[in-house]
Amino acid sequence: MQAIDQQVLESVIAWLGEGGRPWLCTIVRTLGSSPRPVGSVLAVNDDGRQTGSVSGGCVEEDLLAKIGAGAYSRDAPELVEYGLSAEENERLGLPCGGRLTLLLQPLGARDTEWLQETLAVIRERRCIERHVDLGSGDTRLTPVESFTPLALDQAELRQCFGPRMRMLLVGAGQLAQTLAELGLAMDYEVLVTDPRKQVLAQWEGPLVPLLEGMPDDVIRDNASDSHSIVITLTHDPRIDDMALMEALGTDAWYVGALGSRRTTEKRIERLRQLDLTPAQIARLHGPVGLDIGSKTPIEIAVAIMAELTRLRRRATE
Repeated sequence: MQAIDQQVLESVIAWLGEGGRPWLCTIVRTLGSSPRPVGSVLAVNDDGRQTGSVSGGCVEEDLLAKIGAGAYSRDAPELVEYGLSAEENERLGLPCGGRLTLLLQPLGARDTEWLQETLAVIRERRCIERHVDLGSGDTRLTPVESFTPLALDQAELRQCFGPRMRMLLVGAGQLAQTLAELGLAMDYEVLVTDPRKQVLAQWEGPLVPLLEGMPDDVIRDNASDSHSIVITLTHDPRIDDMALMEALGTDAWYVGALGSRRTTEKRIERLRQLDLTPAQIARLHGPVGLDIGSKTPIEIAVAIMAELTRLRRRATE
């Protein structure tokens, strides 16, 4: 789940509370190039307010105009396609050959309950599926253990909502500052921890929670579920190994460690001497990030975010 999705749900609840008549617009299919992935959501209120995105802006403007003109019925959800011709692609700024299908769901007072329940589940860092009956617009919820890909058939839309991915960076140095910037830009929730008070005190990165304490305690309390990412960046085995020993024994979705191949080999040898199983050690991503020959902090940060993006996209295919 992206932070913007949570903002969309919060917005429609607020609008409904004001007596508004919002629409929830979801990308359910794409063909060719698309400015936003399947599952992206946009909320549009009847007074012209909007939250979220399904394109670079032109599709949103077109939707607002048509909704304002009463082009769509509020009796049931409706599928709307964009990018049916080269002329329309050019007019809307869509990539050449790109096509996207939106499900427009009119919302009313009856939807407040499932919207509020969905937000409550997200805040508890759990996942839930939204099932929308395409004939009636009725929505029901089903708890699920992990994130599931969006599915659409002739009768129903099934879409999973879950918490934001939380990225815990162990080590508050320059690389962590750069990686935190990219993580926030890509909609991760970023936390930074370092047991060295003097290092935390010199933090010049973005405004994120700085958690003082031993890394194993911080991981146990803040980054141990399947929506968590733990990356060690200190180059100090006394800190990194403690963090990895804890993280590899949790449900964290991704555990990575900065270092060369030789450093990684030595790290793995040390981990084998600790109370970790071979399967747990095999979960370690090291050296962290894609191998793109990165040297500078920004290059290393790009390599790490690229690997995370690839893994997340593959998980939803």
